[in-house]
Amino acid sequence: MTALTSSRRLVVKIGSSILVDEAKGQIRRDWLEALSDDVVRLHKKGCEVVLVSSGAIRLGRAHLGLAAGPLRLEESQAAAATGQIRLAHAYQAALARHGITVAQVLLTLDDSEARRRYLNARQTMATLLGLGAVPVINENDTVATDEIRFGDNDRLGARVAEMISADTLVLLSDVDGLYTGDPRSDAGARHIPEIREITPEIEAMAGAAASALSNGGMVTKLTAGRIAMAAGCRMAIADGRTVGALGALIDGKARCSWFLPDASPLSARKKWIRGSLKSAGVLVVDDGAVRALARGKSLLPAGVTGIDGEFRRGDVVDVKDRTGRTLARGLVAYAAEDARRIAGRKSAEIEKLLGFRGRDEMVHRDDLVVE
Repeated sequence: MTALTSSRRLVVKIGSSILVDEAKGQIRRDWLEALSDDVVRLHKKGCEVVLVSSGAIRLGRAHLGLAAGPLRLEESQAAAATGQIRLAHAYQAALARHGITVAQVLLTLDDSEARRRYLNARQTMATLLGLGAVPVINENDTVATDEIRFGDNDRLGARVAEMISADTLVLLSDVDGLYTGDPRSDAGARHIPEIREITPEIEAMAGAAASALSNGGMVTKLTAGRIAMAAGCRMAIADGRTVGALGALIDGKARCSWFLPDASPLSARKKWIRGSLKSAGVLVVDDGAVRALARGKSLLPAGVTGIDGEFRRGDVVDVKDRTGRTLARGLVAYAAEDARRIAGRKSAEIEKLLGFRGRDEMVHRDDLVVE
């Protein structure tokens, strides 16, 4: 089995140079329909798919008739605003043929770094995937200035994979992987099929973007690889220009470079939680919760008897028993003020107590490391 056929949650990053016909400034419909067919194949195998798609600025500049060459910032933002509508509609039309719902999510890299926004985006995408939808993600270029000047969707794709605990990230681009040199100018450049560590020697192999209209290059792909591997997510760089490129990768018929981590997404996430230097607070739990934690269960509000500290949602907290012994460490789903209101109460009472329906768990088992 290839890595793709065994994936449970897959992020596919699609470069603008393969999605949009550069000469016409239009979406390659045959390419997009083939991609949607391959997404359906993965769905039928039980794989959840997220698409991180470039192309809005390129589509928008063609529609607005902007001249060739570098765009001013305000022109890029106008092109993004125009092109994003066309991009989303194209994905919707392609996947609607199979009865699959498409959801548009616009992010900036800051959304993946600011804790509360990170949690909101993570929960939204997890909910969409649970409902069988395919999120189509792009940078929010109409408001994010630095991302247009310096950003790239390779890195955004890796951040999304990290955010949703994906096990696989595929970068479909205009190159079929990492080489020892630039294959465009070095006839002796050797393809590297597998990378387990991004060393200085690997970094030295990176070159510039192949297209003048692409923000990415091998440097940004290595950055994405480092982010993905740290999150326990394997990553492939593959040539996506051919119609049916994702399908060829699914079938193991396409050459690519695999970046392979030494941990799974869940274990990498829990390693990060365990290694957090400082806890923001303490949850004291009763004997029933102690037994539940020992069985690998989530921590529910009903089992919490005391709260210490002023933490925010998503902060790291310690879980202790009544004697003060530390049992676990995890990411708390409620801020301290709300946690105090629901402590000792049943999950069904949360909405009445807080005025909104949050998570049933105080700390979900996926966000919990038992000592």
